[in-house]
Amino acid sequence: MGRHSKLQKEVLKLYKQFLRAAKDKPGFFPLIQGEFQKNSHIPRTDIMHIEYLLRRGQRQLELLREANTKQAAAFIRFIPPNNRIVQETKDLPS
Repeated sequence: MGRHSKLQKEVLKLYKQFLRAAKDKPGFFPLIQGEFQKNSHIPRTDIMHIEYLLRRGQRQLELLREANTKQAAAFIRFIPPNNRIVQETKDLPS
């Protein structure tokens, strides 16, 4: 792959910052990795969406860096056998 654009470098920098911040906080690594993988399909040309996600990620990084952050929770979509969509909260390991 050739040289990275400025936006790509910012995304990679944010990812590295997340990994460093989560080093001492168990359970965060899979969440971070999954979030970046989920958004890896966004086309490079969708600059507005990428910039929005960067700003959102920077705010989340600030929260992760706080000393009192011990665990994370995420909302997941659960589709039971009768195909009704139910929202539930999933606590991640602390």
